[in-house]
Amino acid sequence: MRTLGGPGGLLDPEATQAYVREALAAESLSGRSLLVVVPDATRTCPLPELLGAVRDAVIDRVSRLTVLIALGTHQPLTGQHLVDHVGKDIVEDPRVEVVNHEWWRPGALTTIGTIEAADIAAASEGRLSESVAVTVNRHAVEHDVALVVGPVFPHEVIGFSGGNKYFFPGISGREVIDLTHWLGALITSGAIIGVPGVTPVRRIVDRAASMIPAQRRCLALVIASGTHDPAFLAFGTPEEAWAAAAEVSAQVHVRYLDRPVRRVLSLVSERYDDLWTAAKGMYKVDPVVADGGEVVLFAPHVRVASETHGEFLARIGYHCRDYFLADMDRFADIPRSVIAHSTHVRGAGTMDTVDSVSGERCRITVTLATGIDEATTRALNLDYRDPAGIDPAEWAADPDTLVVPNAGEVLFRLR
Repeated sequence: MRTLGGPGGLLDPEATQAYVREALAAESLSGRSLLVVVPDATRTCPLPELLGAVRDAVIDRVSRLTVLIALGTHQPLTGQHLVDHVGKDIVEDPRVEVVNHEWWRPGALTTIGTIEAADIAAASEGRLSESVAVTVNRHAVEHDVALVVGPVFPHEVIGFSGGNKYFFPGISGREVIDLTHWLGALITSGAIIGVPGVTPVRRIVDRAASMIPAQRRCLALVIASGTHDPAFLAFGTPEEAWAAAAEVSAQVHVRYLDRPVRRVLSLVSERYDDLWTAAKGMYKVDPVVADGGEVVLFAPHVRVASETHGEFLARIGYHCRDYFLADMDRFADIPRSVIAHSTHVRGAGTMDTVDSVSGERCRITVTLATGIDEATTRALNLDYRDPAGIDPAEWAADPDTLVVPNAGEVLFRLR
């Protein structure tokens, strides 16, 4: 494995590109097809520069070069959004094919195996005991080498993102997506986000990725906080490159407070265009909010709960985990990944199973100050504030309020 940089610095773009070229020069790629799996626009990353370096390092050796955007279940990138994301030079290069992961189209997927119930039970530490079909984008089996290029951040479902997570759920089918997200919900975001090492969710992700027939490699990045530039790079297998990057991310992307705060105002980045993604502004600050406190997501640009899952969310709203566990049969037709998202946004809570109407007790209040109207917000079981009435500078003057700019990537914890 190769590494460059560390938690305290910022890598020069030329040094970064040279590192990428040198790492790939040592790989056996002659006459082989290469799939490059990259994040979507919800991850901060100097992707055009990195893809340019990858292309230049391999284009004269590989038989085919494909860039696959790991959407999970997010919206596809098209038009100018696609150009801005991967770079005009890459999109217009006839030697490079750029495609979105078409998770919604069965023909884009193929089954590569099954993880048996006993293995799921062992990996999940007894929380689940069911088999799962492992389906993945066809490109992952139609290329000789699959290279992940993407950043690592604290993550609410798996502990730290990156590595094999770009395969599952990044380019996978619904089966593994639903199972792993529901497992994360059972553990709870508060108990797994930013947890070092291999979590139960990552065990399943790594097991699924091991079934991919292509040779798997990974360029894992840690982005310097508040920038678009890397502080650290690791190249190797997805397991080893991710592990090295996660150790650095734990130092770069975690901020510690001495005491809990009553209120947080998360100023959500415009890279998150619906609540499904903007909710990272909740996950990353929840650990420092006092019981009975409030998280306000300030995102006037967000106008829908989810571009792809809005119908389901309108039906179930946002509730704590125990609300759903009290009567899971009632939600049998809702994808478990959607239920998981609901619980992550609403946070910790309890449910009185005798009183199924008003028995839910959530630890904190979650308030939207977004472009979603008040009636819709309250129908989702979330509180509402008019974003026009919020002055972040005024809120920052309150000693009991934490204002977080560019919310969604840095995790806040108590010492």
